[in-house]
Amino acid sequence: MCTEELDEIILGGNKVEIVHDFNFLGSRIDDNGTCKGEIVRRLALGRAAVTGLNKIWRDKAISLLTKSQLMKVLVFPVVLYGSESWTITKGMRERIDSFELWCWRRLLRVPWTAHRTNISIVEQIKPSLPLEAQILRQQLNFFGHIMRADDSLEKSLMVGMGDGSRKRGRPRARWMDGVKQATGLTLDRLRGATRSRQDWRIKVMVITRVEHDSTAQGDVLGTPRGSRWF
Repeated sequence: MCTEELDEIILGGNKVEIVHDFNFLGSRIDDNGTCKGEIVRRLALGRAAVTGLNKIWRDKAISLLTKSQLMKVLVFPVVLYGSESWTITKGMRERIDSFELWCWRRLLRVPWTAHRTNISIVEQIKPSLPLEAQILRQQLNFFGHIMRADDSLEKSLMVGMGDGSRKRGRPRARWMDGVKQATGLTLDRLRGATRSRQDWRIKVMVITRVEHDSTAQGDVLGTPRGSRWF
């Protein structure tokens, strides 16, 4: 992938078609280097999966617990696929939260016109871990796996050891920025924190655990913001 403007690419004497995006291993790659297109696509696939299960949501013989479990195993994995590599902006975070609330409303068959608050919906479902927190957990586990590996291209790219410099103006959010914000640690301290697989998993569980008092978090879904363990 190249983010610079190119007139043409010649490979083996043949001209290679230049496209703005393409699918690779089930994920969408954009020429601007962002994850927005892939996140939007995954949310659309998730909505299609929810709609395809309408018969289950309408079935009164199926308990609420069973329906919520089906949502977690049949719908959410569709959205979460490849999410460990996402760089999530504030706008994308809001879209993910809105999608999850939409899922729970469809499960409960509560239209948006009904006078039901989002908080009441979440209190009725009692999700163990919001989607955004699940994404963060996957990202932190992936980060630990890469940091414990020997020197590799993935590790070099992750910690920003490549050549080049960033463009002028407001810097674009980076994947590592999300890891640092979630943990509250510098890169040097993160290197030490990830050495033990077991200890790192415990720390990840602490960071991504759900705060049940959503009002104290200022977030309907109670998604952790800038958690700390030190």
